[in-house]
Order: sequence, then structure tokens, then C-alpha cells
Amino acid sequence: MLLEGKIAIVYGAGGHIGGAVARAFAADGATVYLAGRTFEKVRRVADAINEAGGKAETAEVDALDRQAIEDHLAAVVEKAGGVDITFNAIGIRGDLQGTPLTEMTLEDFALPVEIGIKTHFLTATAAARHMMKKGPGVILTLSSTAAGLSGRDRVFHRTGGFATACTAIEALSRTLAGELGAHGIRVVCLRSDALPETWPPEFPDHAVETKIYDHVAETKVYMEKGTALGRLPQLREIADVAVLVASDRASAMTGAIANLTCGSIMDSN
Repeated sequence: MLLEGKIAIVYGAGGHIGGAVARAFAADGATVYLAGRTFEKVRRVADAINEAGGKAETAEVDALDRQAIEDHLAAVVEKAGGVDITFNAIGIRGDLQGTPLTEMTLEDFALPVEIGIKTHFLTATAAARHMMKKGPGVILTLSSTAAGLSGRDRVFHRTGGFATACTAIEALSRTLAGELGAHGIRVVCLRSDALPETWPPEFPDHAVETKIYDHVAETKVYMEKGTALGRLPQLREIADVAVLVASDRASAMTGAIANLTCGSIMDSN
């Protein structure tokens, strides 16, 4: 197993991406410490991991609260002896999209940026301080295609502050990688395209009244046609790459933006 004996913390572990990555980490041998603001969601993920023979513990942690993050990290380090991997899957209000910037309030534009940068800065730097004392470590961040859309796609999607947030997270990841490399700490950002599995299940229920489902279906077709593989990525694919990147098999990789877009974006990253 690629992560045998590793200690991993997953923030936002009760969400779709965080939960999938936590389960994959555990399946590959890591002991996972799951953190999230909604304890019941985190507990369900932990129960599934433990029932499958993995090792998971839970904590209610607000990943926008510096003290809560540091207290949780200290408790993990005291119990486990250190932390080897962190992954931040906190949602950064991607729902605040679809409105032209000229019609958007400053608050709605700034909120994804504020959340995205704050949570990634706080969790990554807190983990780095512990990793610097012990030795090597891996910090994984999360972005999306919004950071690198073509002009055609920027016209279509109207990403608001979400694109700015994702771009900032990628820049932060590279800066951290440069500063932490001498300590043996790698920083890699996972850049995914949209994941239809995570879209709200209630869309079909409102098809007649609001046409939301029709819009979502049209958006999915549009996005699929814009990928080299003719489809959008799946949760298991994001989780599988997270395991690989967090493992020693990727020991030469840092400062990279892992392209998990099925080819909707092709660049030098």
C-alpha cells in the first residue's frame, strides 16, 4: 500500500471530495484524521472507513479558525507522533457563480476568495510548522478548472470570484512549495474539472418549475464536449491521484498543479 504508516489529516472530510480522498488514503494504509464543521457528516465517513478495516478518527474543526486548526493539529501530533499529509477540501462557495461581475456585489465576489485563501493558508502553514520539526511531509491543496479557463469558457460560465479564488490557491501552493522544499515538504495542488457526482440531487425535482435541470444538463453536455476525453472526471479519479501524489512514488513532484480535467485544460502544468 502506498501510504502504509502515514498520518493524514483531511479538512472538509464530510464533503464529496474530502470524503472520497479520506477513504482512498485509508484504503492505501494511512491513518486518517477527519476534520469538518459538520461533525455528523465527518462521522459517517469515519464509520465507513473503520467498517472497511481502515483507521479513522474524527473532530469538529472550523478550517477558517486558526486556533481550532492549531489545537487539532497539536492533538493529532501528540497522539500519532506527527503528521505526514494534509489535504484541504473545504468548499469555497462555488455556488456564487453565474452572475456577471458588473452585476455582482462585492461581498459575493470576495467571499470565495476570502474563504479559499484563508483556509488554505491557515491549514497549510500550520501543518508545515509541524512537518518542519519532524521531517518530510506533503501538503495537498484543491483548485479547479476555473483557474485556467479559455476565453470561450469564461464567457459561458461567469465564474465570479470563484475563478480568482482558485487562481490564488494555485499561486499560494507554488509559493509554499518554494519556501518549504528545503525542509523536504512537498506542496501540490489538485486541479479538477466539475464533478457531476457532487451536483445537488434535487435538480431533477425542480425541472418543471425552474428549468434548473435543463440548464444543468446543457451545461454538462457543453463541458463534456470541451474535454479531450469527452467526459468529466469522477471522484475516484481525484482520490486515486491524491493517493499517488501524497505517496513516495511522487517524491520528485512539488509546486505542481495536477491536471485532473480530462483534458478540458492543457497547459505546461
